[in-house]
Amino acid sequence: MVSLLSENVSHAYGFFHALKGVSLEINPGDCFALFGPNGAGKTTLMKIFATLLSPTQGQLSILGKDAVRDRDTVRASIFFVGHGSFLYDDLTAIENIEFAIGIRGRLPPLNEIKTVLDRVGIGAYASQKTRTLSAGMQKRLSLAKTILAQPELILFDEPYTALDENGVEMMHQVIRDFLARGAAVILSSHDRAKTAQIANRAGLLHHKTLKEIPLTDLQNALF
Repeated sequence: MVSLLSENVSHAYGFFHALKGVSLEINPGDCFALFGPNGAGKTTLMKIFATLLSPTQGQLSILGKDAVRDRDTVRASIFFVGHGSFLYDDLTAIENIEFAIGIRGRLPPLNEIKTVLDRVGIGAYASQKTRTLSAGMQKRLSLAKTILAQPELILFDEPYTALDENGVEMMHQVIRDFLARGAAVILSSHDRAKTAQIANRAGLLHHKTLKEIPLTDLQNALF
């Protein structure tokens, strides 16, 4: 089954057209890197893929379901990691995970949560409130939530922000694990070098539309 199918998707904010006719097919095991200059519409497209925005025109299906009509069903199979990370400052790392996974209908046992927090390198901070954690540690906490959610489609908006070298390698390993079990990943990033280490496909969003480009062209593409 196709993980994501975008057919001539467009989006307008009033009279301003942010996207025009974006078509893309993502299959299980794909890691697709989305690139483009500032203002190209990357965030808008990622929000549409995450079902946070609806297309003005066109069709979007995720795992064989209409992403607009069946939005609630679709959301159970996807996970979006954005800039804000959707963390609550006054909850601990454990409580943030319990809340995020709980609203998806599952309460993971405490030992499972602690194991995943250890895996992403912040197990020692499990009982600290999120507002006391650094930006990099918060990104690791968001990744821990993603692991426990076990989605079939994962969307990362600027995944490398605030991560050190060890954090980047840890994220790549988590992505490899997801891909190995048949999940699909879409990365929106400005970091060509890091993204090229993990992606198997790439696309350039420019002039409001999307063009797939070979990974070998990344360093020479102008954006």
